[in-house]
Amino acid sequence: MRKIACRGIRGATTVEANTSEAILQATRELLALMIRQNGVDKDDAMTVFFSMTPDLDAEYPALAARQLGWLDTALLCLRELDVRGSLPRCIRILIQWNTEKRPEEIIHVYLKEAARLRPDRSELPPVDWQELDQWITDHLNENARSSVQHATKQGGRS
Repeated sequence: MRKIACRGIRGATTVEANTSEAILQATRELLALMIRQNGVDKDDAMTVFFSMTPDLDAEYPALAARQLGWLDTALLCLRELDVRGSLPRCIRILIQWNTEKRPEEIIHVYLKEAARLRPDRSELPPVDWQELDQWITDHLNENARSSVQHATKQGGRS
C-alpha cells in the first residue's frame, strides 16, 4: 500500500471569447479531463485554484466546478499576472488532492493554445470527446447557477 500525499494536478486551456458560456464550457471541459484522467474523487480534493488572464472577466471559472457537483470543496478564483507577451484568454486550474499516486503518475492537462505553455505535458492519452461531453452533461447541476447568483447578490462569491 502506498502512502497518501497531497499532490497537485495542473491544467490550462484557452477560450475564444470573454463570455460567461465560453469560460464555463472551457473550464468544465478542462476540469472534467483533469478529474477523469487522474481518477480524482471530489471528496479527496482539498482545494482548487482557478486563474484567468486579465482579458477574461465575464464569469467566475469556479462556477464550472459547482455546476459539476463540487459543492463542498474549497474553490478560489485568482487573476493571472499581466505579463507582456503572455498567452491571452487563458484559464488555469490547480487541484490539490490527496492520493496514493506518485508525482510521475499524475496527468497534467493542457488544451488548445495552452499546450504551448507546457509542450512536455500537452500530449494526452486518447480522449473520446463525445463521451466527455456526455459525462459533463450527466454531472451538470443546473441549480448551481441560481445559488451562485443569489450568493453574489447577497455580497458573497462562489
